[in-house]
Amino acid sequence: MKAASPAVKGYRRLIPSVTALVEFEAVARLASFTRAAHELGVTQAAVSRQVKYLEDRLGVRLFHRLHRSIALTDEGEALYLVVAESMQKIAGVFDRLASGPAQPELVLAATSAFSQLRLLPRLPALRAAKPDLQLRLSTQMFTADLRHKEIDAAVRFGNGSWPDGSSTLLFDEEVFPVCSPGWLEAHAAPATLDALATAPLIESDSTSEGWMTWDEWFRTVGTRPVRLNFALRCTLYTDAIQASRYGQGIALGWGRLLHDLIGAGELVRLPLASFKTSDSYYLVVPHGRTITPAIEVLIDGLRQDMLGA
Repeated sequence: MKAASPAVKGYRRLIPSVTALVEFEAVARLASFTRAAHELGVTQAAVSRQVKYLEDRLGVRLFHRLHRSIALTDEGEALYLVVAESMQKIAGVFDRLASGPAQPELVLAATSAFSQLRLLPRLPALRAAKPDLQLRLSTQMFTADLRHKEIDAAVRFGNGSWPDGSSTLLFDEEVFPVCSPGWLEAHAAPATLDALATAPLIESDSTSEGWMTWDEWFRTVGTRPVRLNFALRCTLYTDAIQASRYGQGIALGWGRLLHDLIGAGELVRLPLASFKTSDSYYLVVPHGRTITPAIEVLIDGLRQDMLGA
């Protein structure tokens, strides 16, 4: 076999010191050279040397040295985000391996809204159907990338066609306004779409998966209000739903996600208009993987429309 060229050094050529990265991560996370040195069990001077070594190799400053504090530069922030995420993944693998043989985990990627509103309420039924199920939830803000080998399956909202996996239909979706029973007792229910537009609305940001805003919903049901009355805007859909539960206004209800809350009487559907989406929820398995018995149980459990059924 031909020996590798001495000029080819792999990752070592680009990452000259793992120790320096570990110490940089601690300084960035703790915002202190002193606290990082204490955590790592080394001197502050040693930590400073490692960070200075990285800065010299990269040719950039990683920290702003202020009078009594430090702050990441833009370059330092970019490096920290990658290093912190990578170290968390490495630490997770070490933790699992050090724990010894265990039941294989099923790693499921889903948005926080789907996990909290649809999956977690059904965990007791899933455990009863498959007591040895070891589930690890990977919460994603947007569509999970199945090229990451640690993900066994992902819940996605879309047309069912993705280049990185095969899809199994879970259920369709319908979107309509919801509020709390308490809000209805304190306010007159809007009788028309125009009245709904002037009621206190709770907005949540749309996502790459096709989640709509109030403006989009009004347009799909055939009206274009001049102005919408937003009582609250939220980044996360789960926050918008919590605000609606606490009587802060009217939120857009994604029926499949709110099925249990509506069934329990914690939210009320307003019978003004509804939009049946063309997209649906799917469980997506990466190409090259089979649907195991554990995934079959998961599919059946997620399809159940009754809490605990």
